[in-house]
Amino acid sequence: MKTGSFLIIALLCTVALQAQKFGYINSQSLMAELPKVKQADSDMEAFQKQLQKKGQDMVTAFQTKVQDFQKRVEAGEVPPKAQEEEEKKLEEERQKILAYEQEMTQQLQTKRDALLKPILDEFNAAVKAVATENGYQYVFDQGILLYFDAAMDVAPLVKKKLGLTQ
Repeated sequence: MKTGSFLIIALLCTVALQAQKFGYINSQSLMAELPKVKQADSDMEAFQKQLQKKGQDMVTAFQTKVQDFQKRVEAGEVPPKAQEEEEKKLEEERQKILAYEQEMTQQLQTKRDALLKPILDEFNAAVKAVATENGYQYVFDQGILLYFDAAMDVAPLVKKKLGLTQ
């Protein structure tokens, strides 16, 4: 009796596994084709240049102040008390530049996230819609697969859903 029950359960599991439909997609490649991603990359590049210019302007102004200060010290124009105060001010400005570099990195990440989130949401919705419409239980990213059958590629369906093909 136990053997018969085991065989029935094994048979049902086999049938259930055979009924599942799997697909894969190269999300990185497909995302690179999206015009919105190209626009986001362009926007990011412009934003990065803007932040870098501000940082470079800060560094240039700082270097000018340091050179001017060094010349005045070498010429003996700065009394010791004033030299200490000015060195302290220069150190504070240097710290502001370092803080700006960290802030710039944070701003870039925030901007990138803001630009890409709606695109990723749209992409994921398209993959989910294709999977649902075509009966796929699982859609994997090609990057995590060691082997895949090209017939399981759902990229053409997702491209169509995203309007990348006619």
